[in-house]
Amino acid sequence: MNNALVRPRPSDLNQRASAKPGAIQVKAGLVTFGASDKPLSPEDLKAAGLVQFPLVIGGVVPVVNLEGVKPGQLNFTGELLADIYLGKVTTWNDPAIVALNPDAKLPALKIMVTHRSDSSGTTFNWVNYLSKLSPEWKANVGEGTTVKWPTGTAGNGNEGVARYVNYVKGSIGYVELAYAVEHKMTFAKLKNKSGVFVTPSLDSFQAAAANASWKSPDFYEVLTDAPGKDSWPITATTFVLMPRPSKDMSSSAEALRFFRWSLEQGKADAKKLNYVSLPDTLVQQVEAYWAENLK
Repeated sequence: MNNALVRPRPSDLNQRASAKPGAIQVKAGLVTFGASDKPLSPEDLKAAGLVQFPLVIGGVVPVVNLEGVKPGQLNFTGELLADIYLGKVTTWNDPAIVALNPDAKLPALKIMVTHRSDSSGTTFNWVNYLSKLSPEWKANVGEGTTVKWPTGTAGNGNEGVARYVNYVKGSIGYVELAYAVEHKMTFAKLKNKSGVFVTPSLDSFQAAAANASWKSPDFYEVLTDAPGKDSWPITATTFVLMPRPSKDMSSSAEALRFFRWSLEQGKADAKKLNYVSLPDTLVQQVEAYWAENLK
């Protein structure tokens, strides 16, 4: 049987974690590879003795709990989301929200903000986006896998944020689209860099990925606020981290075999999970990167 057609099973090789702990575990040889939604800079990779490449594309979405509001019916901008998370916009019938949603029945209800308590790539992409759209957010809060939140209740992981939003009326939070779909959450539209209100979807994630240059060393690309009229503004890449050189050549070879299968033949599986495969041209770049850096 042709091995290229057999789905590899890397068993316990991987570790998905926030960028810093994941990098530490890979560097220490505790795992064969790590995965993070926050890319490491070329300087950090060199210092840690790691390589990095993209594997799959997803997206972070705002989710709300408002009676009568269905998925995709509410409009937000990055500036408005920043003001909500800064504690400046505090009720659902605030003029700033009404102006973007003139046909919505918005109650005089307090906005109950929730955010992640743990270090996460999801948070990194969310606050990176807010920093790009709001000078006040950038100056006073900034970005990272964790930040000092001005307001809100903390939830652990996507599941903690989702649980809060699902149970608390008037709440708003952020999760991966895959998680929002799985748990039937009400996600909103966002105004993108081209001024278009777009719905989070595989197509809008793919548009953002296709409009990225991917020319930076070690694929250091953050896809938030990407150009293109169809692009989702908080598109996020999952990156793989591996040691250079490998401490276990056999395990590394098995991992790369799995990644090659994922990139070349795993598109249908990614789609079922509400993720997008890399563009074909980017797959070629990744495989060339392996040949150069993971010999």
